[in-house]
Amino acid sequence: MHSTMFMDKYPVHTFTLSKNTVPLAAASDVIAALKEKVDTDAVADFIAIYDHFAHTQALPQGEVAEGIQAVQLLVFCFGIKLPGPEAVAVRPRSIGVTEYADHFVISFMAAPNPAMNATMQQWVKELATV
Repeated sequence: MHSTMFMDKYPVHTFTLSKNTVPLAAASDVIAALKEKVDTDAVADFIAIYDHFAHTQALPQGEVAEGIQAVQLLVFCFGIKLPGPEAVAVRPRSIGVTEYADHFVISFMAAPNPAMNATMQQWVKELATV
């Protein structure tokens, strides 16, 4: 798991998963494995699967970096507290899966709640043992 500050503002975690080390052939397979984790979590609530690749390709000005074959996002929410209106600015959560010919890059923005952040890191790391 690699952590960085995207655009010097956003704390992002990324994890690269080689296709030859797991039985996951496509971004949709990785999303399905992550959705299973959301579905079985006592706190997480599934919202949607979003095909960012299709959306961007359909735009007249849309640009997709070379080598990217698919991009899907799993959208969900932990939402165990609503302390005020600022909390909804960082919700819901999403985990993105970018597919390349020989690997996947799984990325997500760090959650403000350390426990939820640790849960997402665990879910992603467990993909290597599927």
